[in-house]
Amino acid sequence: MDTTPLLVMKEITKSFPGVKALQKVDFSLHAGEVHFLLGENGAGKSTLMKVLSGVYQQDSGEIWIDGKLVEIGSPRKAALHGIGIIHQEMNVVPELMVWENIYLGKELTDRFGFLQAKTMKQETAMLLAKLGSDINPAAVVGSLSIGEQQMVEIAKALSYETKILIMDEPTAALTERETEKLFQIIQQLASGGVGIIYISHRMEELFIVSQRVTVLRDGTYVGTVETKTTNFDHLIKMMVGRDMTARFPKKVAELGAEVLRVEGLARQNELEDISFSVRAGEILGIAGLMGAGRTEVGRAIFGADPIDKGDIFVNGEKCVINSPVDAIRAGIGLITEDRKQQGLVLTMSVGENMSLSSLASFCKSGFINEAGEQKMITDNIEKLNIRTPGMTQLVKNLSGGNQQKVVIAKWLATYPKVLIMDEPTRGVDVGAKAEIYNIMNMLTAAGVGIVMISSELPEILGMSDSVLIMSRGRISGQMLVEEATQEKVMAYAAGGE
Repeated sequence: MDTTPLLVMKEITKSFPGVKALQKVDFSLHAGEVHFLLGENGAGKSTLMKVLSGVYQQDSGEIWIDGKLVEIGSPRKAALHGIGIIHQEMNVVPELMVWENIYLGKELTDRFGFLQAKTMKQETAMLLAKLGSDINPAAVVGSLSIGEQQMVEIAKALSYETKILIMDEPTAALTERETEKLFQIIQQLASGGVGIIYISHRMEELFIVSQRVTVLRDGTYVGTVETKTTNFDHLIKMMVGRDMTARFPKKVAELGAEVLRVEGLARQNELEDISFSVRAGEILGIAGLMGAGRTEVGRAIFGADPIDKGDIFVNGEKCVINSPVDAIRAGIGLITEDRKQQGLVLTMSVGENMSLSSLASFCKSGFINEAGEQKMITDNIEKLNIRTPGMTQLVKNLSGGNQQKVVIAKWLATYPKVLIMDEPTRGVDVGAKAEIYNIMNMLTAAGVGIVMISSELPEILGMSDSVLIMSRGRISGQMLVEEATQEKVMAYAAGGE
């Protein structure tokens, strides 16, 4: 690896009204290096990358590329300096074809102003071939899988002759196979001299892809370490400023009577003969590969998707659940895997989101008992340690971890007997994860039965009492967590025994 840095950011400072987002932050990147940027939500990672990609202008500090002092100031200038970014939320136009997305805003034309569609399709095919992809340049992007759409994003970034590639949570929505393919592409790009800045809450990935790790905390630079010389516990301490003695602070609750029983649940082409039970105080972890039917089980129980047959019992009583309203009345709550699209109304306040599912309980004769509603909101803000200026703050302005706690608070207000938690810690930092795990402990201690659906095996093994494994819409295995290992769970998830 070249010892001369491709990129140097010196003492970058950026403030917003009332907030110092970055305070004299340093960062460097070598050509051919994968450099992991780590920190809790609100640590300043995104702000630093927005400065580098030209979305924000720093208040002070310097940026050097290839040994030259540069002024970026806009995304267009960033692209001219060879800086590309792949956002966590796909930045594609689904209605357009692949080649149209890649050349959007920089279309090739002849001297008469006519589009050179044939040339752009050929260039797109060459770009994709370099990435080992056989995606059809004429395919409509909306018809592609998430992994293929991300490939289009990478090809688009490389079409600018990118030297510095920023990847923000690139594996958040990918299958295991797509993730492996992405890691191969990252190695290929790095071996070709591209410097890659990799941001992810999945810390295990840094040990796979990166050579160095830089940690930010509260907008300040904590330090940079070589990946091969560090470990998980050391990085956690750098991130949060303290030791976290247990990554999964599971507290075993005394199990009570059965609160949920599912018998023979089926839905055409998705689910077949799903049967299991959950006791009060129990966390049942549902594992399986992407597409195994985990999320579909949660949605079917909650009435979000219709079922063809099967029975659902809550506290021993058979429930007819044809809609989420029926599920809520029966005492079932669902924390969806996509909190922004399905769990929250981002344009509403923290308080309004919290009372969405329980508003009827505060109504009498057509009037809302505002005092009772506000007490519930303030109690939950305090109980769940939600960091917000107040209940009137727009929920979209909170960090991912605090948004997730608002979703949990929304369901606490309904006093659920059963809470289905689909990817409960997706997209939140390690400190917020620990807080969410402690909330789960609090719920099980109060006798709530939890169904936890997760794609993170360590989370399944670390927080569950029992584990159910799915494959191709069926239950392929079930065991107590004491009997479970990663190898055993993966064997069942792959359809074996």
